[in-house]
Amino acid sequence: MSSPPVVSPPQQQAQQQTRQQPDPQPLRAAAAGAADRLHIVPWLDPVADPHGVHPCSRYVELYWLGIIGPSTTWLLRRFSYGLEMHPNGLDVDLVETARSLGLGERMGKNSPFRRALQRLCTFELARAHGHEALAVRTHIPPLPLRHLNRLPGPLQASHRRWLAEQRLPEPEQMRRRVRRLAAGLAASGSDRIQIERQLARWHFHPAVAFRAAQEAMGQDPDQPGSSSWPAGVSPQ
Repeated sequence: MSSPPVVSPPQQQAQQQTRQQPDPQPLRAAAAGAADRLHIVPWLDPVADPHGVHPCSRYVELYWLGIIGPSTTWLLRRFSYGLEMHPNGLDVDLVETARSLGLGERMGKNSPFRRALQRLCTFELARAHGHEALAVRTHIPPLPLRHLNRLPGPLQASHRRWLAEQRLPEPEQMRRRVRRLAAGLAASGSDRIQIERQLARWHFHPAVAFRAAQEAMGQDPDQPGSSSWPAGVSPQ
């Protein structure tokens, strides 16, 4: 039996970079003006998708935006909206999309739109799909550590708290989520009734909304005359 070939570290690194580098054909066509439309399909990743978040989530806005930039974030969201309406794929007009995002009409290599499109692939949020299409993630994975370290200290601390919260049981995660939302509404000037109604619009259980609104206004929901978590009701 022959022994496996020995690959030196530089060769191994070059091979890894080659595997990770997306096929640039769709982006080349867009940059050269060879195509004024690009076919977008969902990137289905059975390994990463179960742990991912929605492209329009608060997580992406807080943590990914500082790494990929606002233009790329909005482009990712625009593709996400399109794929929600057309889950099997859609054709996008490149110039129209660029203009709608405030990125101008230029499609050259160094144009703002071209750079935003390229960054989606650079950060593995999209990849070439054949020769004329782009596969875009519909579930965004947690920010890798190498990128997380580039964020400001307070955001890094916030991300550590987020990771710790993901390990909690789902009911406790929901309790914390509704309390944060209620506190934010209170800070913006909403009263208890307005907070409770808004939480109900967000489909929280009425008892959950009531208790969170009470706590956000500094009232003790366990005092006589106040409601509390009813037996058997889980804030889901």
